[in-house]
Amino acid sequence: MVLKTLDEHIEITPGVMGGKPRIAGHRISVQNVVIWHNEMGYSVEQIAEDYNLTLADVYAALAYYHDHKEEVDKSMLEGEKFVEEMKKQYPSKLKKKLDGN
Repeated sequence: MVLKTLDEHIEITPGVMGGKPRIAGHRISVQNVVIWHNEMGYSVEQIAEDYNLTLADVYAALAYYHDHKEEVDKSMLEGEKFVEEMKKQYPSKLKKKLDGN
């Protein structure tokens, strides 16, 4: 029997997903799991089922988050700021049409 540790569930690979921590073997970041669980209210079971993960994968992502909360929160905030800046620089063409411009 092979036992997996937390380190075996979470990978950080330079050049993959911007070097953000992610679930090993997947392109699902710790941030994704945190948003789905904490902000969108998905259960651990729902995340595992919807994204073909093990419960251990999801719990490992949440454990990693709690161990590195400041770092992950900072990265999430930087991402939100980037999106807002892009919205300012490149306004929605659809919104303009809907507004009659």
